[in-house]
Amino acid sequence: MTTIDLVYFNAGGGHRASALALQQAIAQRGLDWTVRLVNLTEVLDPLGSFRKYAFSPEDYYNARLARGLTLGLRSELKLLQALIRLLHPTLMKVLQQHWLRTEPDLVVSLIPNFNRALYQSLAASLPGVPFVTVLTDIADYPPHFWIEPDQEQHFICGSPRAVQQALDAGHAPARIHASSGMIIRPDFYRASDLDRAARRAELGLDPERPTGVVMFGGHGSRSMLSIASRLPDTQLILMCGHNAKLAGKLRALPVVAPRLVLGFTPDVADIMRLGDFFIGKPGPGSLSEALHLGLPVVVTRNSWTMPQERYNTQWVRDNGYGLVLPSFRVVQPAVQALIAQLPDFQRRIGAMRNRAVFEIPDILADILRSNEKPGSLGLGRQPVPSTF
Repeated sequence: MTTIDLVYFNAGGGHRASALALQQAIAQRGLDWTVRLVNLTEVLDPLGSFRKYAFSPEDYYNARLARGLTLGLRSELKLLQALIRLLHPTLMKVLQQHWLRTEPDLVVSLIPNFNRALYQSLAASLPGVPFVTVLTDIADYPPHFWIEPDQEQHFICGSPRAVQQALDAGHAPARIHASSGMIIRPDFYRASDLDRAARRAELGLDPERPTGVVMFGGHGSRSMLSIASRLPDTQLILMCGHNAKLAGKLRALPVVAPRLVLGFTPDVADIMRLGDFFIGKPGPGSLSEALHLGLPVVVTRNSWTMPQERYNTQWVRDNGYGLVLPSFRVVQPAVQALIAQLPDFQRRIGAMRNRAVFEIPDILADILRSNEKPGSLGLGRQPVPSTF
């Protein structure tokens, strides 16, 4: 039995969602693999001591997203990367012990920043076991974010930009694998017999009115209050995730058009199918979900935009997938303009074919088969130095 480890953490939620989606797709593919989800936070802090007596970096990050406090994350990212470099010897020791204890046949990283420590510890403890980084961002944010140079590993890239970045970093083309987009959950591909008009009416919405879906991840964002207050005449579905306080404030706003405010729901795909366009942050997961369902997007790019998501806004603009605003202060005229051009946006989006979650299991299978051949890339590697 082949054992595949999918490494994730909970910061932002997208990495865990990608790991779960990939695990589900592998199961649907019928591959004879044991797939283990590996939360890196729990590996590095198994007793929760740091989280108990200090704070959880994941909780801190998610709280900032919920409050919209993303200004300064570029500087904090550099500090985090410096801390990771400082702790590299410790990370190597803990991770080597983990790999020797668990003995995976393939390790797949769905997280940034830690890929040098993950790769070097695996190569030092289990030489020959392939290491794969699946970028869950549309592009890398170098240096030391997703793509590390001088590592004999594989990359799965969801955009031509990311493929070129891996090539520019000196990686062999045979180790760079292109997918047709970002990982999104298989249920977004499920054939739907949804009667949109009837379902909208059941939820108190106007079946014929253009409808925006507003979503900022699993913890919401106070930016949703600004958006909702500026769009009283626009029919909206506002998805607040686990942020019950935000949901209460949104329900208290005066409105003219019908409005639906939702807390956490597992039926994100079906709810999004009720919309005509999407408003939110330019996260790779939410953008990909919206576009896959045919919804043009309205996002912002300014000093509050997270550094790793800045390229996403350029990607939206260059491909004509929606509107990129300097601020949600101008969301009202922007939404009016988008609604007037909905058919044009929908035509461009309709040409997209993102099948990444179904392509990646086959890519991983090819990597495993290649690794079994004599003289193949990565087979029988010698342990590598643990320098950063």
